[in-house]
Amino acid sequence: MALETLSDDLPPFTSVVNAGDDRLFLPAIDGRILIWDRGAVRPEPFLDLRPLVTAISESGLQSVVFHPRYTANGFFFVYYTDLNGRPVLARYRVSDHPDRAEPSSAAILLHLGHPSGSHFGGQLQFGPDGYLYVGIGDGGDHYDPWCNAQRLDDVHGKILRLDVDAQADEAPFYAIPPTNPFTNVAGARGEIWARGLRNPWRFTFDRATGDLYIGDVGESAREEISLQPASSRGGENYGWARYEGTQCIDRVGTCPSAVPTCGDPALVAPILEYPGSDLTCNAVMGGYVYRGAAIPGLRGAYLFGDYCTGVIKAARRRDDGFWTSEELAPKLETLTGFGEDVTGEIYLASRHGVLAKLVSAQPPGNPPRCSRDETKLCLNQGRFRVAARWVEPGAESRAARAVTLSDDTGYFWFLGRTNVELVIKVLDGCETPLETYWVFAAGLTDLDVTLTVTDVSTGAERRYHNAAGQPFPSLQDTTAFPCR
Repeated sequence: MALETLSDDLPPFTSVVNAGDDRLFLPAIDGRILIWDRGAVRPEPFLDLRPLVTAISESGLQSVVFHPRYTANGFFFVYYTDLNGRPVLARYRVSDHPDRAEPSSAAILLHLGHPSGSHFGGQLQFGPDGYLYVGIGDGGDHYDPWCNAQRLDDVHGKILRLDVDAQADEAPFYAIPPTNPFTNVAGARGEIWARGLRNPWRFTFDRATGDLYIGDVGESAREEISLQPASSRGGENYGWARYEGTQCIDRVGTCPSAVPTCGDPALVAPILEYPGSDLTCNAVMGGYVYRGAAIPGLRGAYLFGDYCTGVIKAARRRDDGFWTSEELAPKLETLTGFGEDVTGEIYLASRHGVLAKLVSAQPPGNPPRCSRDETKLCLNQGRFRVAARWVEPGAESRAARAVTLSDDTGYFWFLGRTNVELVIKVLDGCETPLETYWVFAAGLTDLDVTLTVTDVSTGAERRYHNAAGQPFPSLQDTTAFPCR
């Protein structure tokens, strides 16, 4: 497998969504919904929620999903954290222009309290049954001290199932499906479909089978993937915080007496898990079962990854019922989510602003080459893509303009074409004992600058940052990229 980088200078965003056509919608953490169309981002966002959204730490615009009958009703749904750090589920409608939403069309379905500033969840997906599924984190803090994930009178630590077609014209703009498992349970929130989750940041339905795959971000011991078969009637309890993965921790001290404890067969174990760490970061990013056509060898595999390591894995169920996973060749740092286009091909999102597509490995002797534009250099016969972003005090980050000087050299300008602010060389040192490509750079600037060099043949990337107010240091990285 390989990753084809479509863009590396987007704002941080969380996932990739389609609306049943060739466009891709990218929910930026700052509150904008961007449109990727014909190889570029449209100049204006589909919707700009920045005045309503807090984008600090784990907060921000978390998810966007389009109604299954979007072409008929124009409805789509967003999940974000408001200016007070409280989760909001809202419905909007597209305007008369297909690339513009109507900001005044907002209808608030849920506006929740939240005990702390983390574990917001936020994934939105429509199931094969036409209902809207909503992931809510446990509310934050270590080991869910409030036992939110187990309580049936609280929606935190749950997946909810809502009928957004019933009562669509009056608050709360949804109804509780009568087949939800806790609809007639005294004291329970009828919206709850499944419980016992810490932070179900990403979950998806297999478009072929209807099975639900849940990526639940762990505390420190385990990262886990759970599977709910399409035949489920709901009500599964995935164990948090009695269990973290298959490890009994049972550190919750404030649960009602009726809550199951470790060893109770009512608790559902994950199909996959891998160790977390107290010393290094791990955070599972749930993905999709691949149902596209471009990579036949991946069909039917469940794809997922990790935010911290950038690892991407493919998991399959063996004949004996057990699941195994293997690491795919590409990695993507700060992976925040996956997405499908209308044909089922897989895209990846990054907090570093990278939009990538999973593709077949290039045939031998025909490595991928970058495509140059006004903001990128393509050096060493296109093997290396080089871009720079800069921040002027009081302004947003901007892409620098690129000028190619030779096959291995170019420069960037920020304020005017005659101002050579950053000179960059990527030299072939393969015949030296180091057997590496070297990156040299010199800058005549004291602005906040990030220089990104990507080996498009492998997806490897190096970033070099200059802090605002500091003279750009002479850069000499002679072990930047291996030659093979």
